[in-house]
Amino acid sequence: MKSLKVLDVTLRDGGCVNNFNFGQSYMEKILMSLEKSGVDIIEMGYIDSKNGSASGRTQYINEKVIPQSILKKKNPNVTYVAMMDYGKYNVNDFDDRTENSIDGIRCAFHKKNRNDIISIGQKLIEKGYKFYIQPMITLRYSDSELLEFIDLVNRELPNASGFYIVDSFGEMRPNDMSRMLNLVDHNLISSMPLGFHSHNNLQLSYSNAMAMLQFPTTRDIILDCSIMGMGKGAGNLNTEILLEHLNLFYGKKYIISPLLEVIDKVVNQLHNEFYWGYAPEYYLSSAYHCTPSYASHFYNKHMLPIDQVGELLSMIEDEKKISFDKEYAEELYRQYNERKSVDDTAVINELENEFSQKMVLLVAPGKSVGDYIEKINELSDKENIVTIGLNSTLNLKYDYMLTTRLDIYVQAVADGKSIIVPSNVSKGGRGSVKVLNYANWIEIDDRTHDSSAVIALKLLWRCGVKKILLAGFDGFSININENYYDPNLRNPVNYEQAERRNKYYKNLIKKYTDMGIEFVFVTPSLYQ
Repeated sequence: MKSLKVLDVTLRDGGCVNNFNFGQSYMEKILMSLEKSGVDIIEMGYIDSKNGSASGRTQYINEKVIPQSILKKKNPNVTYVAMMDYGKYNVNDFDDRTENSIDGIRCAFHKKNRNDIISIGQKLIEKGYKFYIQPMITLRYSDSELLEFIDLVNRELPNASGFYIVDSFGEMRPNDMSRMLNLVDHNLISSMPLGFHSHNNLQLSYSNAMAMLQFPTTRDIILDCSIMGMGKGAGNLNTEILLEHLNLFYGKKYIISPLLEVIDKVVNQLHNEFYWGYAPEYYLSSAYHCTPSYASHFYNKHMLPIDQVGELLSMIEDEKKISFDKEYAEELYRQYNERKSVDDTAVINELENEFSQKMVLLVAPGKSVGDYIEKINELSDKENIVTIGLNSTLNLKYDYMLTTRLDIYVQAVADGKSIIVPSNVSKGGRGSVKVLNYANWIEIDDRTHDSSAVIALKLLWRCGVKKILLAGFDGFSININENYYDPNLRNPVNYEQAERRNKYYKNLIKKYTDMGIEFVFVTPSLYQ
């Protein structure tokens, strides 16, 4: 290669993890560590006129607020850039570049918008900015499409500061790297640097970067990375690991210690609160060639086993895979679960006859249940109380087990329990298995709510139950050890998820209270 530069994306790609809410102190500490390390290019964040802020976040309302909020003094050895997604900011609103402003703009765009990038780049270059071309999901271009676009760039944007291969979904394997490197390097104007931006869904960010380093080219190259790999989903190539490699084998003199210090004091704290890194759902998003947002959306419902998450991802239409569509994802999720439908009229009539004149004790799997087993068993012994366990693995005196989990359902069948189960888990039922039609018992707002608690409350209201005792309805905590008595049921939730779920279930109980059901909390609950 002619020269090699490292571009750190922590403040931008890392911001996708925490909605760019680093806060001023963390923003400044990260920036300072990067400047001290000697990285060549620092990406300050996103420019977004609709969702941007003036300070405290790395999603900015315009380029003007960047030097005002964080970039108050520039290091002359560093190039400072920001990213702009196509359509998120009007290029005409940029001021001309000055000594105090950012130095360059990276413009990310989908294949369908590639021809529109030319005029954007030309205007920004005229205003004095370096311009970097970021064709998202570059792997989606056919050879002819990529060659046609490169030819357009060579003719219309020869002064661009970089053309990128972008592995948006972390799906590129060695043969993909070889194909892309050869196509771009052999056809892109020789004066233009070639960049590579990766995601680590297949744990190949580092090896793909090594492949680019070893590729026989005479042009300048740029490698993107982030501190501790901070980035959406599986994250990115680690800056600290890349810099050490370049020091060892390419004669570079980057300083690693400032990065380790900021990892210790800042990034580790962010990692504890906003997890990123390898996870099976992100592997699946790569395997099914879609944005990891679908995988995390389905997986974080904690309603489907991982293999069924894979099945859902395989059903996403090709044109929907590129950008996450929450409404589409929810519809697809419901369609998937509603494939198995049953007529549950007889089952409801039977349960109504059994429940309507009695109180019902619902035992959810909250951690508090372990401290109240004696009381729960005492209530279960009363003749006027029907006890229903919700996804419970404790050996308590349940009259029924209502489960929405396949693993618990299979074990309950093996144990000979009386079971209530939605049709997405079991289509057929015999004897002690009573199957509810899934579509009839879920709640839908902007999300699909199909937990055992949601189904149980709707069912009991339909059966005419007037008084419900609640045990184990603790509420959700970001401390994973506080959420369930059974470690096998634990799934991590972040602050936003915990708050949303607690608010939803508190309002759900209030709704049924207003509809005439009396609730009694047997164990402590955040829903009281």
